[in-house]
Parts: sequence; C-alpha cells; structure tokens
Amino acid sequence: MEIINIEARTFEAMMNRFEALTQRVETICKEYNGNERKQWLDSQEVCVILNVSKRKLQYLRDKGELGYTMIVHKVFYRPEDVQAMIEWLYKGKEVKHG
Repeated sequence: MEIINIEARTFEAMMNRFEALTQRVETICKEYNGNERKQWLDSQEVCVILNVSKRKLQYLRDKGELGYTMIVHKVFYRPEDVQAMIEWLYKGKEVKHG
C-alpha cells in the first residue's frame, strides 16, 4: 500500500471541489427525475420490434434510415426513432430523425 501525504489546505480544496461536484450531480438528477425517462433499445430488441434480421438492421443504419448511438461497441436506438421506422415500414410515412 502506498501512502501519500498532502497539506491540509490541499485536502480541503479537494473536498470543496468534490462537494461542489456532488451538489451539481444531485441538481442534475433532480431536474432529470422531473422528465419522462426514455429507455434506449439495443439491437436485439429493435430486430424483434421491427421483425428484421440483424443484417437488415445494419443496412438501415448504414443508409442513415435509422438513427443510433454507439456506446462501448454496443449500438442503442431511441424508442421514438424505432417508432418512426415502424410507421415508415408499415404505414408508408416518412422517417423523421431527431
């Protein structure tokens, strides 16, 4: 185990910044809790919802027909984008990317 000594004022400054960060995170969480939470969908869920293969889903992404976000090599889709795709595929409506 390594022990590091720091001056009391440095420690106090670190603690003040940590407290400020904690308060900021709490404020953001309170603001977010007032909004409707929307759960992102993964590729497997979207394939089932749209009744398409993984390859077709890849094609829709490649062509820019379906918006997505990649986080740590995993693809996620917003529910409203999937809903727009459903309307486009099954009702002939134009897809709106948000």
